Amino acid sequence: MDWEGVIGLGVAGNFAGHLEQAGEASDFKNLVITDTRAPKGVFPFYVPGDGDHFLHVYPISSDRVRLGSDTEKHQIEPEVALRCDLIWQGDRVAHVVPRAAMAHNDCSIRREGAKKISEKKNWGPESKGTARQSIEIDRFEPGGVLDGYRIASHLVRGGTLFEYGVDSAVSSYSYMYGELLDWLVTQLNDQVDEGPLENISDWLEVAGRPGQALISIGATRYTDFGETTFLERGDQILVALYDSTRFDPEAIREIGLGERDCPQEGLSLLRQDVA
Repeated sequence: MDWEGVIGLGVAGNFAGHLEQAGEASDFKNLVITDTRAPKGVFPFYVPGDGDHFLHVYPISSDRVRLGSDTEKHQIEPEVALRCDLIWQGDRVAHVVPRAAMAHNDCSIRREGAKKISEKKNWGPESKGTARQSIEIDRFEPGGVLDGYRIASHLVRGGTLFEYGVDSAVSSYSYMYGELLDWLVTQLNDQVDEGPLENISDWLEVAGRPGQALISIGATRYTDFGETTFLERGDQILVALYDSTRFDPEAIREIGLGERDCPQEGLSLLRQDVA
């Protein structure tokens, strides 16, 4: 899918322990969040429309990540991304309606001193990744198709495959289904510019009150390898959103390495070369 006309948003802190591993938990220490389970906020990573802000640069690629500065550390952030319809009532988002799910790499720079999350997310073309294959959502609630899905990620370096993120059930996100959608509606309308967060309603206006959004709903925890290993040119990134009733982790590794054909159903696979 061509995402150039679709606003790109991400959810921060929707998987227990990820922010601590990424060294970002302290960024949110002064925010008042009443529910300790709740995500920390929403951030923009791509905003279509007129303007010269860096977020207007289209960052998504399904086959490559281009690193920014060689002096900075880049990490895979394996996530589920949702293609959502935004239903508007006047100048407010009334409903967020997920239509499809994809494997996503919310690739990030571990940039010390960044004032906003978005400053670590879009450093130019091909700085993000979303799989071409999508999983159509029958209903975004318990009992729906995503209940059986898991998300896995690997890094291939020197011909060897390493597990990068902890293989995790999609249903284990802190906020999911109706709880996540209700929270998203609130954040899109009412999140204020505070600490590392931005006023998302303002960005939606810049984008012309778009009818669709690509929303990545949070990165999983890292393995020990993933937590301490940063991207190098020549690496290959694999992020898989897969139906665990059809595939086991070994099958996903074999498909990622090209040892098995990539099926057309039950799997959304993102494979990116690092340049």
